[in-house]
Amino acid sequence: MTTEVWISTSSRISEAARIAIQEALKEENKKDTPSFGREDLEEIRRFGTEAGLLGIYNFPASIYATDGSNDKGVMGAGFFKLDEHRGGCCQLGRGEEGNSSNRAELGAACLALEDSKRQQDRKPVILLSDLACSFSSSQKWTGEGKSPSMHGNPDADIMRDIVQLLRERIDQGFLTIFIKIKAHRGDPLNELADRWADEGRQSENIRRSLPTNRPIFYWTDNGTTHRSPMNPTVKKRIDLQVLQQQLKIHTGSTANFLTREDNSRDLLGKFHKDRNAWIRARRSVLQCLSYQFPCALQLKQ
Repeated sequence: MTTEVWISTSSRISEAARIAIQEALKEENKKDTPSFGREDLEEIRRFGTEAGLLGIYNFPASIYATDGSNDKGVMGAGFFKLDEHRGGCCQLGRGEEGNSSNRAELGAACLALEDSKRQQDRKPVILLSDLACSFSSSQKWTGEGKSPSMHGNPDADIMRDIVQLLRERIDQGFLTIFIKIKAHRGDPLNELADRWADEGRQSENIRRSLPTNRPIFYWTDNGTTHRSPMNPTVKKRIDLQVLQQQLKIHTGSTANFLTREDNSRDLLGKFHKDRNAWIRARRSVLQCLSYQFPCALQLKQ
């Protein structure tokens, strides 16, 4: 493929600039390197971002931007610390039990809290994340009158450490603030944390790799093999296989319709799931396909 770069005939481009443009065009990485310069215009732009409008850059605290990366079966977690202009990352194990963006985000939040514990000044900490799972998950363990359990939590190994770190900070009188910011809006803090998370997927520092001994389910869809512990997606796949086996022993009109090819079943299924469609219309479709006419009382039950 040939790429043309057009410039004004009255201007001249230096050889160094030409080489820089050529290297940029050949770069395979789809993400640009975020700029965090000290020029006036750059500082004005930063103060106009979501974090800048919240006053994050002038807040007297340790500011951490966290992010997780989940791609091609590998999870990475990373953070960027504003006042020291540095970051950290790691790769999260246990990917054979299924990958999750929530697990990557929780791992990044835990990394930032662990880093703040090692600091000497122990200032208030602000955690910026573009996913609300780290806030909603830890919220169960705040306040009184609640008795939550880690049982059933797929990321209990990370949540235990997060809750313990937060409790230690509370006992020592340190403030910890979680703030949700929008992703991929050009915010320098979020973009730098995103780059550290991508680097974490390539890191040799692999953490949280102990298996949970949960059963792992495998299935193939359109030539792609998927694996995951029990979750709503796995339950749907099991229900579908049970339905396909049941159709083989039936010969009625409904079974014939469901086994024939090219009957727009995918469109009928989308219509039935569409909550914007009238409930009586969706009910009529179900009744016609199954040759059943339940009364309103039975539907309520």
